[in-house]
Amino acid sequence: MFTGIVEETGIIKGFTKNSGSAEIIIGCKKVLENTEIGDSIAINGCCQTVVALGADWFKTEMSRETLNVTNFAGAVLGDALNLERAVTPSTRLGGHIVQGHIDGIGHLVKLEKSEDFYNLYFEVSPKEAKYIVYKGSVAVNGVSLTVAESNGNIFKTAVIPHTMQNTTLRFLKKGDSVNIETDILGRYVEKFLSVNNNNNTIDEKFLMENGFI
Repeated sequence: MFTGIVEETGIIKGFTKNSGSAEIIIGCKKVLENTEIGDSIAINGCCQTVVALGADWFKTEMSRETLNVTNFAGAVLGDALNLERAVTPSTRLGGHIVQGHIDGIGHLVKLEKSEDFYNLYFEVSPKEAKYIVYKGSVAVNGVSLTVAESNGNIFKTAVIPHTMQNTTLRFLKKGDSVNIETDILGRYVEKFLSVNNNNNTIDEKFLMENGFI
């Protein structure tokens, strides 16, 4: 599990595609502290296992499924990536619960800069859009963000300068693809309602039967 609070940005130093999979070598420093082979690191929000590491790099192996649902298929040498180690029992949960399981790919459709923050607008598919709600949380390339507006398949986030300066969001241009992970809480609620409410309606009887009132 992760928090969506990026620890550092790394650089792709090696990217080799095999038959349906890929190996990626990432240059970094901070996330290597106390990291061992077998540990998990979120790369642009995607949970990956460290299979090898050195003084200033680590390697991971990406499956066909990972390449299919993320923007890593188009990765090239020199790309910057957001990195975060998995949380420990003593870690502060500064963002929100991020699993590192990417739901799909979104695209930046507009970026507005004001005096003290940035407005970023992203477009996602209807599959992801239904879980993105006003004032809810969403992970964009592994960065925990709050939804400032949600309109159909487009949502807006208001990003503070610190977040822009310390993540790869600062490199985004209109049309760029990003990895999207929606809030797991929304998906659990949907599952709960579909299993426990055959009529798909929420009324006073349903709320009483399920302990809400």
